[in-house]
Amino acid sequence: MSMIENKGSGYILHNGVPVKAESPDLSTRNRTIAYQILNAHAVSRSDGKMKIRFDAMLSHDITYVGVIQTARASGMTEFPLPYALTNCHNSLAAVGGTINEDDHAFGLSAAKKYGGIYVPPNQSVIHQFAREKFAGCGKMILASDSHTRYGCYGTLGVGEGGGELVKQLLDNTWDIEDPEVVLVWMDGKLPHGIGPHDVAIALVGATFPDGLVKNRILEFAGPGIAQMNMDFRIGIDVMTTETSCLTSIWPTDEKVKKYYDLVGRPEDYRPLAAEEGAYYDRMFEVHLDEMESMIALPFHPSNAYTVHDLQERPEEILREVEARCNAVLEGGVTLDLLRNLGSDGKVRCEQGVIVGCSGGMYENIEEAAAILRGKSIGNGFFDLSVYPSSQPVNLALIKSGLAADLIEAGAVLKPPFCGPCFGAGDTPSNHGLSIRHATRNFPSREGSKPSSGQIAAVALMDARSIAATAANGGILTAATDIDYDFDPIPYVYDDSVYAKRCYYGFGKAQKDDPLVYGPNIRDWPVMPHMEKDLLVSLCAVIQDEVTTTDELIPSGEVSSYRSNPYKLAEFALSRRVPEYVGRSQAIRAMEEGREKGSVPQEIQAVLKNIGASAENVSVGSCVFARKPGDGSAREQAASCQKVLGGFANVAYEYATKRYRSNCINWGIVPFTMDPDTDFEFNAGDWLYVPDVREKLLSGVETFEAKILRGDESIPITLMCRGLTREEARILTEGCLMNYYAAGYGK
Repeated sequence: MSMIENKGSGYILHNGVPVKAESPDLSTRNRTIAYQILNAHAVSRSDGKMKIRFDAMLSHDITYVGVIQTARASGMTEFPLPYALTNCHNSLAAVGGTINEDDHAFGLSAAKKYGGIYVPPNQSVIHQFAREKFAGCGKMILASDSHTRYGCYGTLGVGEGGGELVKQLLDNTWDIEDPEVVLVWMDGKLPHGIGPHDVAIALVGATFPDGLVKNRILEFAGPGIAQMNMDFRIGIDVMTTETSCLTSIWPTDEKVKKYYDLVGRPEDYRPLAAEEGAYYDRMFEVHLDEMESMIALPFHPSNAYTVHDLQERPEEILREVEARCNAVLEGGVTLDLLRNLGSDGKVRCEQGVIVGCSGGMYENIEEAAAILRGKSIGNGFFDLSVYPSSQPVNLALIKSGLAADLIEAGAVLKPPFCGPCFGAGDTPSNHGLSIRHATRNFPSREGSKPSSGQIAAVALMDARSIAATAANGGILTAATDIDYDFDPIPYVYDDSVYAKRCYYGFGKAQKDDPLVYGPNIRDWPVMPHMEKDLLVSLCAVIQDEVTTTDELIPSGEVSSYRSNPYKLAEFALSRRVPEYVGRSQAIRAMEEGREKGSVPQEIQAVLKNIGASAENVSVGSCVFARKPGDGSAREQAASCQKVLGGFANVAYEYATKRYRSNCINWGIVPFTMDPDTDFEFNAGDWLYVPDVREKLLSGVETFEAKILRGDESIPITLMCRGLTREEARILTEGCLMNYYAAGYGK
């Protein structure tokens, strides 16, 4: 029996147990927990679509400046719902000089001016603050971070780009098609040494590669949940983002009730359960008693292996993974994973990190401390860093003595920070292997700079196996293979540090207060609206199976420039198609000439070829990628393209709803094409789409276009399906800010 079993489609809940649905009735999706919450938050629901308003929102210091600048330019004068600005990504002020701290000063001034909540650097990672202060049974929370998952607390958490938060700040809605719901049925007893990351990695490995839960809601249930404490549940829940699902939800029980009692908000608990006959579009069964210690090797959390398998076949597996990684890197730099295989045939790691919204939970760290108690990580190449997810967690570790156990073993305890999750902090040596209880292991997520010829690798593991490896001097070890006693020390939550350091200003907007600007903080440039026809140049053509947002706009130290649209845009696709920026800037210059009535010769020649008028065509750049947008919710993956003159993406499909929404909100038409089309784009091709403005506004979903390649004119069919009327108008106005400036959506 496998750990994760795909049970297929069509199940209903009968007497509390899932059974195959003989005649599916989709209306009984309304009996799921997911739809109970969605329906309660729907402003309207018709024709298979719903419009949602959220209870609260959060952004961190990579995203909140852009959100506030966009909302301010669109007419916002006050935050209409609780909105927390956390500072957990660009917390290292040394990266980028003063500009990170300038963003923090802007954040506090915005919280005061518009009535927000401000969480200073090193107090909490964004999602832990949400769990402790915002989550509630039956609530919905929106955040500009992809790992927005609070399902095990009875809360639907959604991660989106900044444009969707702006809509909420302007009293508009999050618009979605009625999502399918996938049941994740959990049974069996967890073996000793198994942690939440083991279950999560196995689940991601079973679901992501074939897109089986993409843009669907995962609803957890089953007898196996009862044995899990809350930190274990959230450790699984937060990683559902890596399955590419829309969001997730769990039933609530006595342990959830005790959690809300613990954090001083008992009123936010209520029982949640699916009703008899609830319909699920698909079901996966998780056999917890079969679970093994897991490792996700580079470059994706779905690249899942058991630790035992890697120990038994290290050279074979590392060679295969190394080859796949180097194919992704395309020769710019070469990863040497086999370097980490010793002459004794054992895999050696140079670094361990337990961090953030997935790893930095009290009970993860507590069990890691139990494994390391009285031991030493040694004085070799291996080192271990531990980042609690919030200062209340940190305080509890200190008062319980667990922090001392870790420090005495040689670990370094650090403040709450998301850096190691996105490539800003704890970068190992060149070709080093870092094992991390973190969320992602994409290229450069360990902080290396491939452009400088350096690369290292992250493998995801549970905190328990990281501690076991640390106790073994860095030799890869499964926590299930060691003997250790674990006598839990109850978590004592004390948020007095929040009361002393955080600013709580919701409902207390000081509208006359000024915003505090640093020199790096820039307003958005004026974005052009869409003309009758569209003419775009293919400035990047990417044939990878999946393109991540990290490739569209890098993470790590580049994030310091998130508040400067012009500077940040210079890094767009820099690690994947270095020529993209220069090509796009050249096309933007042509469009600026056209707007001034001086049409460049190249544009004249193209327009003559198609018989189009320069006055009626928008000229811009375009990116083709087979399946773009996996990973982060960061809107800059789209906004940087727009700043550079982008007007369209073409794809076979979009990896996530959030990236497609980011494109729409920044006026980039998210075209798709049939993957069986007998045609491949070349960089430098021109794509002409006539009458695009009228067709978008008329709800047309199929566009007859032409590829212009020298003297050739090649017909091609594009699609843009499922747009709402508002989304079509946003595209034709040029972006969300233009949409509001034109008087729409108010």
